Amino acid sequence: DNKENNIMADTKQIKIKLVKSLIGCSPAQRKVAQSLGLSKTDQVVEHYNSATIMGMVNKISHLVEIVG
Repeated sequence: DNKENNIMADTKQIKIKLVKSLIGCSPAQRKVAQSLGLSKTDQVVEHYNSATIMGMVNKISHLVEIVG
């Protein structure tokens, strides 16, 4: 039963919104945003909640927010 709960948590999708412009950011931060699928301000993308995605969000946490 515990394993089923972990699987369900991993398949939950999160919405990530780019709230600040990429102007003035380092090239590495731009690549992270691009690989998340974010290119324009106020753009929202959906990704599965995984350690990889959350690590990317943490790298550019000052530029993005998790929506709903």
